[in-house]
Amino acid sequence: MLAMRGLLHVRAPQKGRRPAAGRSRGGRSDTGGHISTEPRINERIRVPEVRLVGPNGEQVGIVAINDALRLAQESDLDLVEVAPTARPPVCKLMDYGKFKYESALKARESRKHQAQTVIKEIKLRPKIDPHDYGTKKGHVERFLRQGDKVKVTIMFRGREQSRPDLGYRLLQRLANDVEELGFVESQPKQDGRNMIMVIGPHKRKPDAKAERAPRADSREPAAADRPVPAPRNARPARPSQVVAAADPGAADAQTGT
Repeated sequence: MLAMRGLLHVRAPQKGRRPAAGRSRGGRSDTGGHISTEPRINERIRVPEVRLVGPNGEQVGIVAINDALRLAQESDLDLVEVAPTARPPVCKLMDYGKFKYESALKARESRKHQAQTVIKEIKLRPKIDPHDYGTKKGHVERFLRQGDKVKVTIMFRGREQSRPDLGYRLLQRLANDVEELGFVESQPKQDGRNMIMVIGPHKRKPDAKAERAPRADSREPAAADRPVPAPRNARPARPSQVVAAADPGAADAQTGT
């Protein structure tokens, strides 16, 4: 009766209620943790058998995981899973610490030889002050000397958007002022309220000299290889002088001394 009159509120049990997102029924999170990108080694390999590769690349064959771990322990090496998706997985005997160190060195050397392109950005206004223009131009020249590209952006505001020719002339002026250090890599183009132009640096002078040096050496022979010309006023030597140079005694006999 009380429930029918509304005096007693009975909450019906909710069947099939789903747990909160990210949590399982036991209260633990089921979203997963950090996924490691490193290969599994030694006891972390949980498969019954593996295809084993020796430390020098020789094929050992399919062996049980316990035998592979025993071989790795006897040879004082690590058992590293190199192909986990294969059936059975491929494992190799190696010194894993040395392998990681050499891999890091190779990655560092490859990054050194990569050409890293850095783009600097300079923003101007169409009605920029002459003093501010000189300062901005100095920044562009400094970036080009460092070998970096420069992205020049003209920002239009209000009624300036109806005069894109002002920004175009300003960009052309800047390109002419820095033409000794760089060239226009991307022509001015409108991008919404802005106008953008990219200036790339010329080849550096030391690099150009280094390229011209081998060509100059190949064209001109060395000084030691050049024939030495005879002097024009040189007179032929007398027979007596030739004999004196060859045998001083014979010269004395001819002169009667």
